[in-house]
Amino acid sequence: MTRTPLLLLLVLIACALGVVTSQHKARKLFVELQKEKDRAQQMEVEWGQLQLEQSTWAMPARVEKIAAAKLQMQLPKSGQIRFIRGEQLKGLTTQP
Repeated sequence: MTRTPLLLLLVLIACALGVVTSQHKARKLFVELQKEKDRAQQMEVEWGQLQLEQSTWAMPARVEKIAAAKLQMQLPKSGQIRFIRGEQLKGLTTQP
């Protein structure tokens, strides 16, 4: 009969250690989750900044200005523009 209380005490201690261990793991995982949420938020902010930067760099007026200044490109004159329909493309052959 003296073994039963001792056995119950050991089970109680094991359960208490299990609870403490699981709470510690839960806290560590929660801290890690918060860090990942913060990182995701920072990445969203950076993504928005990159999209804004891309739209700024790709503005048609800016591209045209750089093409004219650095590459000496110019818009074609109205007589140099030809419109080709899809049916006309089938008969065309390209030469290497």
